[in-house]
Amino acid sequence: MIEIDTLLGGWERVTAGYLLEGTAPVLVETGSQTSVPALLAALNGLGIGAADLAGVVVTHIHLDHAGGVGDVAKAFPSAVVYVHEKGARHLADPTRLVSSASRVYGPLLDSLYGRLEPTPAERIHVLGDGEEIMVSPGRTLTAVDSPGHAKHHLGIHDSLSGILFAGDAVGVRLPDLGVLRPATPPPDFDLELAIASLHRFASRRPTGLALAHYGLIDEPLPLLEEAESTLRAWAHVAEQAWMDGEDIAHALEEAFAPDTAGLDPAQREKLDTLNGFHSNAAGFRRWLDMGGREALQGGSEGLA
Repeated sequence: MIEIDTLLGGWERVTAGYLLEGTAPVLVETGSQTSVPALLAALNGLGIGAADLAGVVVTHIHLDHAGGVGDVAKAFPSAVVYVHEKGARHLADPTRLVSSASRVYGPLLDSLYGRLEPTPAERIHVLGDGEEIMVSPGRTLTAVDSPGHAKHHLGIHDSLSGILFAGDAVGVRLPDLGVLRPATPPPDFDLELAIASLHRFASRRPTGLALAHYGLIDEPLPLLEEAESTLRAWAHVAEQAWMDGEDIAHALEEAFAPDTAGLDPAQREKLDTLNGFHSNAAGFRRWLDMGGREALQGGSEGLA
């Protein structure tokens, strides 16, 4: 496995893609459209020519993970694009996805993320839960349906290394900060599904977790446990604010901003731009409005 820094916004160690080597090499995550030049340069430096890449997998279709797919598909015309069933149509016709992202990100859409070029439908392969992608005769990637962060989210488990590519299901942990923050954006966030997905990951006993934000974690079970406890803590703060009619983003910031208070302000800005309190609060608010409180009852049962 080769980690590729896709340099979102020119920032180092914020967004990662991963190249799986074999007779049919596969790239996991493209990063945003603005990351494509850095990604293509990295692949070229690794000796991956236009005819060499066999597959591109995106864990989900959020633009910081899949915004570069259309451009990468053009650059590697033999590559199959693998995506969750609920995300496939948006790669073929990204109109609605880009329109929604434009409302969420405003000017940041073009300055930080870019947009999304369509991928020809015949190039797209819907990846089902448990389905395998062959990288070489002794190496397969297994898809793990993992909703919660998004309904179109997949984990990818590598049979050779044992590493599980976790997308955003575990959250955001930038190496320069060392703080794990959950990723709970609207419109799909669901606490119960998110925790169930963490349990699914743990049950596979991975040897490591490869995070899109950012890098390889070689002690996966403690991080999965931390991810669950952190999710529950944020959810309880959000629920209390929601019940009291208070601003959820303010409540989350008041409770959890101290976690990064002593860190370098420039590094903290990266985290707040990528995974800010307002985006997470909007996800919690929608989840609570849709009746999500039931998932908080009974507390944690722990990882399997």
